[in-house]
Parts: sequence; C-alpha cells; structure tokens
Amino acid sequence: MLQSSYNPIFEPCFSSSEIGIIVVAIVSLGSEKTKGKVVTRKEEKKGLRLMLRALSSRNYRLFFAGQGLSLIGTWITQVATIWLVYRLTNSALLLGIVGFASQIPSFLLTPITGVLADRWNRHHMLIVTQALAMVQSLTLAALALSEIINIWHIIVLGVFQGVINAFDAPARQALVPDLVENKEDLGNAIALNSSVFNGARLVGPAIAGLLVATVGAGVCFLIDGVSYIAVIAALLAMKLRPTKSAAGANQPLRWLKEGFTYAFGFPPIRAILLLLALVSLMGMPYTILVPVFAQDILHGGPNTFGFLMAASGLGALMGGVYLSSRATVVGLGYIIVSSPAILGLGLIAFALSRELWLSLIMMLVIGLGLILQIASSNTVLQTIIEDEKRGRVMSLYTMSFLGMVPFGNLIAGSLAERIGVPTTLILGGVFCILGSLLFSRQLPALRKLVLPIYRRAGIIS
Repeated sequence: MLQSSYNPIFEPCFSSSEIGIIVVAIVSLGSEKTKGKVVTRKEEKKGLRLMLRALSSRNYRLFFAGQGLSLIGTWITQVATIWLVYRLTNSALLLGIVGFASQIPSFLLTPITGVLADRWNRHHMLIVTQALAMVQSLTLAALALSEIINIWHIIVLGVFQGVINAFDAPARQALVPDLVENKEDLGNAIALNSSVFNGARLVGPAIAGLLVATVGAGVCFLIDGVSYIAVIAALLAMKLRPTKSAAGANQPLRWLKEGFTYAFGFPPIRAILLLLALVSLMGMPYTILVPVFAQDILHGGPNTFGFLMAASGLGALMGGVYLSSRATVVGLGYIIVSSPAILGLGLIAFALSRELWLSLIMMLVIGLGLILQIASSNTVLQTIIEDEKRGRVMSLYTMSFLGMVPFGNLIAGSLAERIGVPTTLILGGVFCILGSLLFSRQLPALRKLVLPIYRRAGIIS
C-alpha cells in the first residue's frame, strides 16, 4: 500500500548545473531590495551585540534560556510521535489524522483565548499551560514505556496538547513585548525567539532519530516532560509589573468582534494573516509526509527521518540568525513576499529528489523559507498593532499559523493516499509560489499604510 505513493514519473531529472541554477534563483528571491530604503533614527550596531541586543533585558534572558531547553524536548517528542504513528499504522492518512487532532483546537479556540490573553495575566497563563504540557508529555511517556500505547492514546493526548497550545500561544506571543525593556529591540526579540525555536528544531530531531533507533519513543517523551522544568523555573523567576484588565473586559463577545474587525479591517494585517494561512495550509503539512520519504522513497529509517528534519531546522536557524542580525524592521515586507516562493521551490525540488544529499539541501531551503515567512510576519504584526488589541490579533496570527495546519495535514494525508506523496508536495509548493506572487502585487499599497505607523512609533524618520 505504501509503495503506491511512489510515482516513477517524478524520477530526478536535474543535472548538477540545473541544481546550481535553482539554488541561485532561491537565494536571489530571498535577497532584500536596497532601493528606496528608509533611514532609521537609531545608529547601526555591529556584530554579536546587534544580534543579541534583546538579551540585555533580564526577563527576556530568562524566557530565552528556559524555552531553549524546553523546545529541544518538544521537537524530540514531535519527531518521535510522527515516527511512532507511522510504525503503528503504516498509513499516511493516519499521520494526517493525528496531525489534525493535535492542532484543530488552535483553530477553534484561539480567537477566544486571545480575548482571555488581553483580559488575564499572561504570565500566570503561561505557567499553568507549561505545567499541563509537562503532565501530557509524562503521560505519553508512561504509556509508551509500558508498551501499551495505541493510536487512540496518541490522538486523545494530541487533542489535549492542542487545547493547551490554544491557550499558550496567544499569551506567549502577547507577553514578549512586556519582557523587553527597550521597545526598539522587539523585532530582535522575536527573531531570537525564532532562532532558539529553530536551534531546537535542528538539535531535537537529530537526537530523536538516534533515540528512537536505540531506546524507543518512550524515552523521547520522558525527556520532553522533564525539559518543561526549565521553562517553568524561568517563568517563576521573572519579575513583571502587574497588568490591569482594560475597560470593557467584562464583555468578551464584544471584544472578540472588535478584534476581528480591527485585524481584517486593516489591509496590512489582513494580507499578512491570509498569506500565512495559505502557507500553513499548503506548505506546512510537509512535516507529516517526511517519514514516507525517509522510509519508502529514500529507503532509510528513523535516522534518515531525523536528519531530514534536522536539515529543515538548520535552514530555519539560518533564517532566524539572519533576521536577528537586522538592525531594523524596515524591509521585512520584501522578505514576507519572497519567503513563500523559497518554500514552494524547496518543496517541489524535495518532491522530485531521489538522492539523500539533495533531499537534505532542499529540506534546508524549506526550513529557511518557512521561518522567514513566520518570523517576519510576526515581527511586522507586533510592531503595527495597538497594545490593547495585541492578544486578540496574535490569537488570529496563531490561528493562521497553527490553526490551518490541521486542515492541511488532513488534506495532505488524504491526497497522499490517492495521488502519491511527491505529487502532493508539488501541489503545495505551487500554491505557495502563487501566494507569493499575489502578495507582491499588494506590497506597495500596504507599505504606504504601514510607514506612518512606523513614523509615529519612532522606528523610522
């Protein structure tokens, strides 16, 4: 049944010179336009100090260190779960179903939890969500280590983790500006978040591949559960000013409507959210199909799967480091435009590849394009939205980023059973490129709306 996903029509047909042309084209798409740059008021800093300037804030240092350790555990669990599901079921469709179950709560609940993030203490919300996530991981570990785990256990615990994430993500996104003492460093803080996330994405899958091959998935889940101690300790050590609920906070439905009206009534926010939703729907589901490539197309095992996911993490880490080295948020619109095209080209080339070395390179390109899209969109949104609506808008960002993924997983899993995994990835890549082209046509008009906000905030002169 699994061999039916392989289509001989898509045998590799690239010469080495053609591969070079593809790579050059991808790099050129990601380059930033230099004409018409706006001069910033802030003097340019250099080197490592520029890249790490947000760490001068104590609370952000704690946040950065705590989540750095915890995220390695999270990626270990994600990779181990995908491989375990495929080993138990041998089905691409069930990979999609598990992905759908774990992420559909983000789509359904984040608009409501975004309202709560604007009403409740975000710091306290994160402490609770991290404690519950630790319980979930330890439960998964107990089931796997006792060898009684079944697919329905994974689905139920995935739904539980999805509910936790629905509360966690808007609160986490909205809390970051409160952790940075110098608001000019907000863009750097978001880029550093992406860097640590993708540093973990690089290390975690590689560790998971080795652990799954030697000691099994249960140990992976146990490591993840223990890793939550670091982020909980960091959150408890923070010293934050108490926040007050805004006026009218006792009218949640009105707040919910107000958040939707504000976000989708302002063209720059609307365009960013819609493009991110498209990329999440059509581009992100590649993660659930990688095990099929590792085993049935590249003829490898869990180590091959871990290396492929680590290559994607390396590309994402490179993108995060690049964004953290930028002195200003000005020009991120060009990155938002080009990154879906980078992702799309990477997906198409990966789908056509039958060689491990080429697949690893294309996974790096995929990770690069994806993180440039996600982190740049996050940074621009955080710098243009009003503070009192931050939780609600970031909940819509989470819904676009994570909430669309379960539908994409379900669609990708279903298509992969019918038309093959390579063809499914090619379709996803084509849609990402089309989204990039459509957004590029809107960029000049959107830029005119954003520049006055940057001027009022003192970001540009």
